[in-house]
Amino acid sequence: MQTYSSVITTSLARRWRLIFTFSALLCFYWAFSPTVVHAQGGKKVIQLTGVVAAGDSLLGIPGASVYVPKAGRGTNTNEYGFFSLPVLAGDSVVISSLGFAKQSIIIPANFEKQSYSVIIEMLEDPTMLAEIKVFPYATFREFTQAVMAMKLPSQDVDQQTAMSKQILAQMYENTPMDATANHQNYMNLQNQQMLRRGGYNPGATNPLLNPFAWYQVIQSIKRGDFKRKD
Repeated sequence: MQTYSSVITTSLARRWRLIFTFSALLCFYWAFSPTVVHAQGGKKVIQLTGVVAAGDSLLGIPGASVYVPKAGRGTNTNEYGFFSLPVLAGDSVVISSLGFAKQSIIIPANFEKQSYSVIIEMLEDPTMLAEIKVFPYATFREFTQAVMAMKLPSQDVDQQTAMSKQILAQMYENTPMDATANHQNYMNLQNQQMLRRGGYNPGATNPLLNPFAWYQVIQSIKRGDFKRKD
């Protein structure tokens, strides 16, 4: 026959078991039930993701601006044209990039899912700048008048000796090398230095390649100059 204390203990154990089971079921429901996030105004928060690509090649456009004018916030696409931005249901999103026409999308107000994915195809919109002519004078007429009034120094120049051979030769000797000639000269010096390190001196004469030296050797053999003398 159970005592009064054993009955109380059994009742408390059942109560705690019931509380633990209810708590576990509640945690399970919270963990696996679809959660809905709302902003302070009551609108649902949706994660907007997508790719901004060029319409002709479908290549991602890096650095494109994805902006929500109403909220005053936005983001930029990465090097692959991908972006991710939290928005509200019903928001209008503007996508812009230099050299392309602006695009805009509207998030449906009754959208039920938590993420919204899009592919934005941007169309080229080149801006043609007006032609700008730069003159040192205010008007073209003043420029023409200045050219017509220009006088060449023809009195102090001897037309016969201005381009003589002596002057041209002096100019050729005193004119320094330009960038191309300087680079070519430096490369030739560097190649010669590398050849000398390998044991080859391009400035020295190789006797084995001298035909006159070979002729003398052949004549010496015919004369018997290399025969051993007893």
